[in-house]
Amino acid sequence: MGNGVREGQVDFKRQDAEPTTPTHLPPEGNQENKKVLNSLMSGALAGAVAKTAVAPLDRTKIMFQVSSKRFSAKEAYRLIYRTYLNEGVWSLWRGNSATMVRVIPYAAIQFCAHEEYKQLLGSYYGFQGKALTPFPRFIAGSLAGTTAAMLTYPLDMVRARMAVTPKEMYSNIVHVFVRISREEGLKTLYRGFTPTILGVIPYAGLSFFTYETLKKLHADHSGKSQPSPPERLLFGACAGLIGQSASYPLDVVRRRMQTAGVMGHTYSSILLTMQEIIREEGLIRGLYKGLSMNWVKGPIAVGISFTTFDLTQILLRKLQHSTNVERGCSPERPRGAGCPAPLAARVVYALISTVFHAFCRDASSPPACTRECRFLTAFSWIWSSILLQ
Repeated sequence: MGNGVREGQVDFKRQDAEPTTPTHLPPEGNQENKKVLNSLMSGALAGAVAKTAVAPLDRTKIMFQVSSKRFSAKEAYRLIYRTYLNEGVWSLWRGNSATMVRVIPYAAIQFCAHEEYKQLLGSYYGFQGKALTPFPRFIAGSLAGTTAAMLTYPLDMVRARMAVTPKEMYSNIVHVFVRISREEGLKTLYRGFTPTILGVIPYAGLSFFTYETLKKLHADHSGKSQPSPPERLLFGACAGLIGQSASYPLDVVRRRMQTAGVMGHTYSSILLTMQEIIREEGLIRGLYKGLSMNWVKGPIAVGISFTTFDLTQILLRKLQHSTNVERGCSPERPRGAGCPAPLAARVVYALISTVFHAFCRDASSPPACTRECRFLTAFSWIWSSILLQ
């Protein structure tokens, strides 16, 4: 009888316990979400830092690309110096807010998409958890660049217009969109889209392929799992040099088609644009105008971009790992359930958000911040809050 009571008590307790047994979702889903968000934030920061560093050279290059003037290093220096004398040093960063509005989502999407495409291709070809072979490595980069370009192209069009026009013509990004739509039609926002995609395929493919290949060769020969920051800069510089050299003629065609409405030209197709450039300026001096400046600007920008992305990714992973260790977080006690991020993580995310604010200031009015800048800052703060949940 006593045994029967004890057994009944045991059964009773088990029945009570079963409904309240903690059933946690597998951590893989949450980790995957965190990985995607980290890739997006790291890519956004990488693009912002890299483009801001080379903004004066980039603006100068675009001004030569869309004109019939012969390019030389001496003429480029004169143009930068005249711009500085006539409009001030901040004018060299004119359109940087438009660049940031385009580059931040473009770089975020491109780097995040590249990580996802690497996983998909790795699963498809049976290289899960290992380095891809050369062809899938190139395909992953090309698909990432194409995805980002398709989603952000109108912003690139607007940025090109702002770079080659005086500030009196377009006051801000919204004004560019409104004026182009009203005077030239919405279709104009996608003028030059085809050469952009044709140029992005070899550019992004070769850039990511070269960078990933150099990192793999470094790991194989040095025995180190990760290269140092200077080595990452060097690998990124090589990637930028190769990628931009391969796609440069299409970049010139793209800029001509984007700015045709304000430069007094009419370009109806890629081939006709190329023919007119070659007829008026020659093959090398026309289609490769400004390439030497790109050999300076491109490797610097791409090197900074790849390095910033990798280091930010490593930093965010370490912060999240230290969060779990310091707070005793686990699958049974995930972050957000009484297990907040430590102060160090919050400070770093806040700094990253503040960097977005600093990089998207309008060069034409340094003390002020444009409407687009305020939007990006608010967006980045919301993003950080999500990551810290």
